[in-house]
Amino acid sequence: MILVADSGSTKTNWIAINEKGETFFKIDTEGLNPAVFSKKTLYDRIITKEELRDIKNDVKEIYFYGAGCGTQNAVNYLRAIFEDIFPNAEMEIYEDTIAAVKSLQTDTPGVVCILGTGSNCSYFDGKETHQKIVSLGYMLMDSASGNYYGKQILKDHAYGKMPAEMAKAFEGQYDLRPDIIKENLYRKDNPNTYLASVGRFLIENKQGEYSQKIIKDGLRFFIENQVLQFEESKNVPIYFVGSIAHFLHDEIVEVLREYDLTLGKIVRHPILTLAASIASKYTN
Repeated sequence: MILVADSGSTKTNWIAINEKGETFFKIDTEGLNPAVFSKKTLYDRIITKEELRDIKNDVKEIYFYGAGCGTQNAVNYLRAIFEDIFPNAEMEIYEDTIAAVKSLQTDTPGVVCILGTGSNCSYFDGKETHQKIVSLGYMLMDSASGNYYGKQILKDHAYGKMPAEMAKAFEGQYDLRPDIIKENLYRKDNPNTYLASVGRFLIENKQGEYSQKIIKDGLRFFIENQVLQFEESKNVPIYFVGSIAHFLHDEIVEVLREYDLTLGKIVRHPILTLAASIASKYTN
């Protein structure tokens, strides 16, 4: 059995492939970001999933692509957990940007961006992936991501800057009492996931001047500080991967046009292409 996983901080997509290259199952678990979660949390999120627990001794290979896997310490941290759960498996663990590049199935150079719960950006030269900036996580970076937009609208609501009608809808959908917000941010696990869940409200209500300004300002900041760090960005396609990119397709097109940048394509679920590519090794 082979496991392929694409993980963010909010969710991990898993596909299991049998020895014939056939899909055995597709499941989701909570996110497995080693830069955010404790070993116990990561372990529990895997072992409590019945489908994964049932095949743990049968797994021979694991291909894991995840947020927070950009340093060797993070890779080793996660590897130790996988070795405990899947004792017979060989494994390859990569940063999520590698999954993004591979999912594009191209050997054409381009800038590859991730916009999901968090955000990231790298340059693919046609063979290798290059990164200039190491992410410092959701508190300092992650512009134009789900948790970034969650922070923006929580602050605007607290300062009374959100339009009245939108604020009323926001209050009807979320518990916005200060104590509840602070508990989610400072006492509970996964504050970045909580912020991304709040940010979903902005994406679902993206029409109107207020929402459009926040969304496009976030995209502009991301482009100026992430995409344009690569001199090649003016001459190659800009690709996007992730759920936020999927739902902000039109806004991305508009903002890229402001910077005279060219959109390549947007991929919502890279796991499907990744799994198909790995399965093909066993069917050919």
